[in-house]
Amino acid sequence: MKLSLLSILFLVLFSQCVSGKDCACELKNSQRPFPMEKLNSIRTAAKQCSKSITPTQLTEVDVLMLGVQQRLEQLEESVSVLENEDDGDLYGAVSVRIIELELAEILELMGKLNKTINFHKQLNESTASKLQNMTQGMQELEAFDLLQVVSKQRENQRIKQDLAECKNELRATPPPPTPHPRRCSQGELVNVTGPRTYVLTQYGTSYSYGAWGKDPKPAPGKEDMYWLVALTSSNAYANYVRHYTSLSTILVGVDPTDSVISSSNPTTNTIVGPNVVQYEDALYYGCYNTPSVCRFNISSRSVTNTPLPENSGFNNKFPYGHLDATYIYTDLDFATDESGVWVVYTGKDNFGNVILSEVIEGSPPSLGRTWRTSLHKRTATNTFMVCGVLYATRFLDKETEEIFYSFDTETREERYDLKIHIKKMQTNIQSLNYNPQDQMLYAYSDAHIVSYDTVFQ
Repeated sequence: MKLSLLSILFLVLFSQCVSGKDCACELKNSQRPFPMEKLNSIRTAAKQCSKSITPTQLTEVDVLMLGVQQRLEQLEESVSVLENEDDGDLYGAVSVRIIELELAEILELMGKLNKTINFHKQLNESTASKLQNMTQGMQELEAFDLLQVVSKQRENQRIKQDLAECKNELRATPPPPTPHPRRCSQGELVNVTGPRTYVLTQYGTSYSYGAWGKDPKPAPGKEDMYWLVALTSSNAYANYVRHYTSLSTILVGVDPTDSVISSSNPTTNTIVGPNVVQYEDALYYGCYNTPSVCRFNISSRSVTNTPLPENSGFNNKFPYGHLDATYIYTDLDFATDESGVWVVYTGKDNFGNVILSEVIEGSPPSLGRTWRTSLHKRTATNTFMVCGVLYATRFLDKETEEIFYSFDTETREERYDLKIHIKKMQTNIQSLNYNPQDQMLYAYSDAHIVSYDTVFQ
């Protein structure tokens, strides 16, 4: 047995006697050495690609195109004013000068847009070439994977994708990555389920725009009451708020009580836009034909208001929207959460990016602390507040709305990586608001009222 083993060893190993007793053996490896330098080169190229493409670059073209569109709309309005009110004298000369300046701004923006598009084109071609080279290099390196680790990882990835598809079919939304603890007792928002309720309003399909919900801080005796505002004039204006004694009465549309704000529609004190809320027996909404916050006291039937900062957008200057449509007269968006009432708006001085302000209760109300964000308002379809955190949604497709953005008023942290899906029953959601009392989202969607449950980590 010992002689047989020695024979095998001599067949495998090359032996060289150094002295009469000691021998040195050399092991011959038939495999090629792994090209570590090539792997390091691919890693370096991948890091350079990651650094060359930033999240800001991905939105540059969209922001510039929105800027051009807004300035073209302003130019059209200025030309229309000149045509209607030109007196052939000083006023006409001033108007023409304004139009010249607006044209210059448009040309400057177009130049920036063309330059950015050309840069993105070059970056795309360069990145595509590098990716192709890296892919080819990794395929060559895969030949050294004798244990088939890569192929097994690929198979595991396919299984994970199948599992994710199953979760989507069950309307399960994965939690956002790297969640951070919040100061709220319920934790961080990670999912929206439902809908729990979905029904056409008492008005039928007549009014596509509106809002509904429950008062988070109701007056005594009104704890079970629901409110509804339908924009009954041009999908833009309303002059009363309708109340129902319970959820069942609003779902079947019986026994409503109307609180009239103004005698005609539209006129002074008329509601403008669908993004209204009710808080502590008062309705908060955008004032008619002025950039102001209106507060309608439901008990006393009185209206007070406070102006927004100078140059704030109103009258459909900065509405929500997506590539296929805009939600008209959504310049001001009101929200409620655990701390009270908020207003979301924007203005030219913030380049169309979202501004968030506290609304301090009172008669008249007033504005408290204010935050400026990097979220461009036209890239969102809605916003709502949860425990001092602003969330924004966007249109994915006819079946899905996505909560993609958050801004924490305490830490000023902004995130664009949220992927919380909302299952839609209709194509559009005209208003969306959170009620901290029952932790539900209330949506008005193409003349339907819909509610969703929120899930916290």
